[in-house]
Amino acid sequence: MATDPKETSERRAERLGELGFTRTPSEDDPRRDAPLLAAIEKVAPGTPLRQAVDDVIRSHEGALIVIGDPHELAFLYSGGIRLDAPFRPQLLYELAKMDGAIIVDPALKRLAWANVQLMPDPTIPSDETGTRHRTAERVAKQTGALVVSVSQQRETVTIFVGSARYQLDPVADVLAKTNQALGTLETYRLRLEQVLTRLTALEFQNAVVLDDVLVVLQRAEMTARMAERIKRDCVELGGEGRLIRLQLDELVGDVPAERDAIVRDYHAGGADAEASSALERLHSFTYRDLLEFERLVELLGYDHSVNPLDFSVAPRGYRVLSHIPRLPDAVVRRVVAGFGSLDTVVRASQRDLEGVEGVGAVRAREIRAGLRRLQEHNLVDRYLQL
Repeated sequence: MATDPKETSERRAERLGELGFTRTPSEDDPRRDAPLLAAIEKVAPGTPLRQAVDDVIRSHEGALIVIGDPHELAFLYSGGIRLDAPFRPQLLYELAKMDGAIIVDPALKRLAWANVQLMPDPTIPSDETGTRHRTAERVAKQTGALVVSVSQQRETVTIFVGSARYQLDPVADVLAKTNQALGTLETYRLRLEQVLTRLTALEFQNAVVLDDVLVVLQRAEMTARMAERIKRDCVELGGEGRLIRLQLDELVGDVPAERDAIVRDYHAGGADAEASSALERLHSFTYRDLLEFERLVELLGYDHSVNPLDFSVAPRGYRVLSHIPRLPDAVVRRVVAGFGSLDTVVRASQRDLEGVEGVGAVRAREIRAGLRRLQEHNLVDRYLQL
């Protein structure tokens, strides 16, 4: 996909949509917050806590469950029954029939208190309307504990961690959305494979322009982001997401490694600290940033006035060499450092390769044979895509 550097972001977004690269909701996904995602995992299907919560919902009851250190939370208690009993889903379900909150230890091993009236700081702001949810939000904000609120009227489950709030969707809805996202990821991966195959061919021909690199980098990052979104769905699905996890692992493969290698291959400032910094910045890019090729040009250390369509670049060789079986990363780095570019490595003799530290006669032969196989394989792949 050749891209006019003067093309508007709107038109580029439209073109990406035509190719299957539609916007993912991952940027607005609250589950990107690590503590919240860890909390969701504790209430995921297949866990003892979720079993108890599902029993509460089926019985049309409500519940307020606080998961945290009972001693640290004690200043909030008013009344209640001290239990210190082993955690059992059935027991928690029975305790939920009482009006007060249930206190569970952080390891979810013991039920500490039941029927507790919680008294959080009333000055803590809350947007919740129901008493149970308002109390849950204030307790979470005040203590940082995980609070699970089960609504009796709406039969919904809402979790609060610190200032984060997340309402769990029905498992069937999450499964449907995740399977749809998995289909989108398949399209993403297919499009990515096409431009990767083309880039590899151009690398062996020493005919890469910056635009070729930007297209691959853009699509690799979008594919990786969609995969991350599906991983979060799998966390929420718990035991119901096993099959999707297997499909995801098969689809994602080495996409993150390919993306990182591209940055190390083509960053103008070098493959070490500058490339690592660029990768961190890439992860923080918004979807709009990814559409702006000018931002990606600057990310790779080139002047923003560069025209990607006619600016030739040469790979260092990290990505191609990493595809050679049994070639350690440390050896790849030394080979790249010793020759400077993929073209030089391809043209290197057996003796030249043996001169690199850690590359003996056997490994030198493997490198040369591996590069030949990659060239031949690339020709076959390109033929099949025609």
